[in-house]
Amino acid sequence: METLSSNPGNNVSVAPKPRKKRKKGTWQSLVQQKYLYLMSMPFVIWLFVFNYVPVWGWTMAFQNYKPAKSFTDQKWVGFKNFVDLFQDERFYLVLRNTLAMSVMGLIANFIFPIAFAVLLNELRGKFFKRTVQTVSYLPHFVSWVVVAGIITKMLSIDGGVVNELLMALHITNEPIQFMAQGKWFWGIVTASDVWKETGWNAIIYLAAITGIDKELYEAARVDGAGRFRQIWNITLPGIRTTIAVLLIMSIGHLIGIGFEKQFQLSNSLVTDYSEVLDIYALEYGINISRFSYGTAISMFTSVVGIILLLAANGIMKKTTKESIM
Repeated sequence: METLSSNPGNNVSVAPKPRKKRKKGTWQSLVQQKYLYLMSMPFVIWLFVFNYVPVWGWTMAFQNYKPAKSFTDQKWVGFKNFVDLFQDERFYLVLRNTLAMSVMGLIANFIFPIAFAVLLNELRGKFFKRTVQTVSYLPHFVSWVVVAGIITKMLSIDGGVVNELLMALHITNEPIQFMAQGKWFWGIVTASDVWKETGWNAIIYLAAITGIDKELYEAARVDGAGRFRQIWNITLPGIRTTIAVLLIMSIGHLIGIGFEKQFQLSNSLVTDYSEVLDIYALEYGINISRFSYGTAISMFTSVVGIILLLAANGIMKKTTKESIM
């Protein structure tokens, strides 16, 4: 303890200044956590090899790429492939289909898993709850080839369950050709995706719900809150962060929805409604050896996806204070 001697009659105690903790250096941190870094190295290598190295292939979008030639012998054409892409009327039709099915799928696969997880959490019987959960996520492991066959058979005009039910209820007098009319295709794809993925997507919401403090529910019941009030005031706010993160990630994949379900459910009668960007890149790029054109399409999809991800993250961060970056 230090004392001030300027006034001998009054000794005033002065607390010593706390010592500043020295920050650990990067090398010291690496040494202390070397096993953790070593465990993560396989994933880092995998990520680099399969996600960053292929980005070098984007250079093909600015070339008239010929597989037989080396990189230095390729002819550079600048933005010609992108100009051709944006001048193609078919591209805008495909973009319409992609955005329409993406938005419909985003809304459906955002609402249904949350609602299913909340309702499943309210079940009291553990055996019945586990059975329902298990049955619900099994379709996720079924191939889209099998799912497309099931959906096609159910919607068939020749003994299809859906048409038989509609006629039995006198909703229609004759079978509806669901698979031959483009106006039904977007809804069929969205409904099929919801049936296949709702149970699987609900797992992460159920995990988030189990992390909510049970004492909050007990306090709410003491205050007279019913189940709906508990869901609205405790459950949904408790998983808000999870909802925000998954929504941001879904928006980032808004334009890159793949092609499996569209390709399997499509036929020549609904091509104008079923063709998406990935199918367009395959048919008008790879299949006719226009590798540079196909690369330009894929590059456009990736860049737009990054922009949407950053925009969604920025909006969420300002409105809800939730973000992934």
